[in-house]
Amino acid sequence: MVNTFMSIASSTSLPEFALEAYGLKKTYPGGKSAPVKEALKGVDLQIPRGSIFGLLGPNGAGKSTFINIFAGLVRKSEGQAKIWSVDIDIDPRRARAGIGVVPQELNMDVFFTPFETLELMAGFYGVPRAERRSEEILKAMGLEDKRNAYVRQLSGGMKRRLLVGKALVHNPPVLVLDEPTAGVDIELRRQLWGYVAELNRQGVTIVLTTHYLEEAQELCDQIAIINHGEVVACESKTELLRRLDTKTLVIDPVEPLDRAPAGFESQEAEIRPDGSLAITYKHGEASVAAMIEIYRASGARIADLRTEEPDLEDVFLALTRQADSGKARRNGVETGRRRDDSGDDCSFDPD
Repeated sequence: MVNTFMSIASSTSLPEFALEAYGLKKTYPGGKSAPVKEALKGVDLQIPRGSIFGLLGPNGAGKSTFINIFAGLVRKSEGQAKIWSVDIDIDPRRARAGIGVVPQELNMDVFFTPFETLELMAGFYGVPRAERRSEEILKAMGLEDKRNAYVRQLSGGMKRRLLVGKALVHNPPVLVLDEPTAGVDIELRRQLWGYVAELNRQGVTIVLTTHYLEEAQELCDQIAIINHGEVVACESKTELLRRLDTKTLVIDPVEPLDRAPAGFESQEAEIRPDGSLAITYKHGEASVAAMIEIYRASGARIADLRTEEPDLEDVFLALTRQADSGKARRNGVETGRRRDDSGDDCSFDPD
């Protein structure tokens, strides 16, 4: 397979979607002590070419199973999967030449050097020596000075960056990052994201799974949230953040408060650990001016105030709790109050 990806990328008509899944299912057989596990339940997902797409979900939601099906590490039970419009069943070698996967695990031979590691991986993909970019990738990953050190001598963050480099040796149009910044310090994390953003500007589609939701909120164009093998939300980041129709008014009092003043019973009001009063309200049901008047009517004085919009973590928790609540109700189990009731589904379906 001599540089197979080049024939894919140079086609006159570029695909609309980088990755496609239709009715994708994966069921792990049970054992003596373990029940049958349905990891994916008919996932439909189309990831637009050129996007930075976030796949989010709790541990065990099915994200890694989804990714590993495309990587060829897990065999799907049912459905269809395509990489750069190539079906992974019909032409698996050509399909997987179009994807680079950065796994969670540090899977490298510790007795190789970083340069040897990249050269070996390029050889696996059939990249001719004249077209290999090992030196360029080492420089981009900040590993140029570690070129001839053994992998066992690298720090955890350096090994993580070398994993990214391994995924790029065949110049794939799709890069999947599965928890890429786990164990990486803040400075290296910023460097990594800077390089990833540059790859995206060059046309590489980025698929990201992460538990650092602030990263997803900052980087991703579109986000899908999956829970129990099913998608509970998938849309643009802006639309997703609008799902919680709430704001929070935060008042810093002059004198400390031991409880919320009277008059805020229709809103969710609490005293935060820093002593500020946080009042969560729905758009159209309360105004900031009216809440300030209620506060002042109690005799309390204001030192400062501000409003806060919901972030991705708020939306993520609301939607996954809602999915858990719905599953429990289907099983005849009573659950507690859910934070959000806006659970419309959509055609995307990530791991």
